[in-house]
Amino acid sequence: MRRALYRSLVVWKHEKDRVPLILRGARQVGKSYLLKAFGEQEFARCHHFDFEKNGRELIPLFKENLSPQRLVDNLSLFAGMQIDIDKDLVILDEIQNCPEALTSLKYFAEEMPELFICAAGSLLGIALSETSFPVGKVCYLDLYPLSFEEFVMNAGDDLLVKAFATSLEEGHTSSVLHNRLWDLLKEYYVVGGMPRIVAHYLGLRERKAEALLTSRRLQAELLETYRGDFSKHSGKVNALHIASVFENIPVQLASHMDYSVQRYRFKDVLPGKKGYDSLAGPIDWLVHAGLVYKVPICEKSQLPLMSFTKANIFKLYLFDVGLLGCMLDLQPATLITQDYGTIKGFFAENFVASELVASGQRRLYSWTERNSEMEFLLDVDGCIVPVEVKSGVRTKAQSLRQYLIKYNPELAVVVSGKTMDLTKRPVLQVPLYHAGALVAILQRLFAAN
Repeated sequence: MRRALYRSLVVWKHEKDRVPLILRGARQVGKSYLLKAFGEQEFARCHHFDFEKNGRELIPLFKENLSPQRLVDNLSLFAGMQIDIDKDLVILDEIQNCPEALTSLKYFAEEMPELFICAAGSLLGIALSETSFPVGKVCYLDLYPLSFEEFVMNAGDDLLVKAFATSLEEGHTSSVLHNRLWDLLKEYYVVGGMPRIVAHYLGLRERKAEALLTSRRLQAELLETYRGDFSKHSGKVNALHIASVFENIPVQLASHMDYSVQRYRFKDVLPGKKGYDSLAGPIDWLVHAGLVYKVPICEKSQLPLMSFTKANIFKLYLFDVGLLGCMLDLQPATLITQDYGTIKGFFAENFVASELVASGQRRLYSWTERNSEMEFLLDVDGCIVPVEVKSGVRTKAQSLRQYLIKYNPELAVVVSGKTMDLTKRPVLQVPLYHAGALVAILQRLFAAN
């Protein structure tokens, strides 16, 4: 269960001025499962309408008339039972397949606010839709792949889950807990956070070799569905260009031999194209679809950070490390043994980026100035915190030293394979498996000062 998102759904249910809710995310991040679990546990009845599975019957209902009462009556007929607008939950699933259903949410908000109605849809369709959108008449929740913490919660070890939470509260990780979490993190590097793949892996985990290979097969199948979606939803942007950019991102990530991901390069991605203008469309398409995270590179570490960035200078990360490994054809055993040379730094960096985004950090920044660079800059309560990422226990960082000398931050962080140490200032040591809690840790420390 996605506990944080589930709590957000419960809060939405009890809001005084509730409006329809849209749960957005990339394909197969668990949107339908979460909404149905919410409906079954929190409501008298849950009515699930799938525009992908039953679109032939459902879509005409929304093309005929957008009157909320007429729609509820027709949906009740389709479901074979009366929808109680005061007690039941209505779920409109795969809503991107019916633009009129998206528009109808406006009328439900205005004319039938008592109805509990949620929609789920792929960002590939919702964010890129050209239909009339109910701006201001809906609220949104964004769903990402399972974070590492959620992976731990689903692994079936209650003692480990409790110890994981306790280590965050106390700011300390014992050696035995560290070793357990580090081993599990390497499994997560292979499996990633896509719920269906995680479920299959954990179900076969006693036969680990088979489970890991099954994960790779399922990841390859999922990547094929994404490639199919490029053609389905690309509109004016050439699907082949989108696919080329998507396939090129892991290649560029893995090409850096100095432990740190560099700015995205435009040359040779598309034949005959070498500038930002040629690739801006496909890149923005992938970003809006939720498949790629774009991190601007700052030339100065000052607020507001966006003022010190340029549109054509940024890093690109994949939204799931499991899919990243699959696209690079990194064998599971290679990731488990950490036997992939000096390039493994990019993998840890991509992991940290995805953990930060999943924790609510929608805007990430990097920093490069002269010969120094920092993987991430975080704006935490108005304070800029530099974050250095190391894939193992070697944490010497010349760039961080240069940053400390020039900017003298109140706090800085090295995220690495070491255990947690929050006692030394200004540089804190945070283990990679706690990257998702990094902002919460920093907020707590700033509040205590």
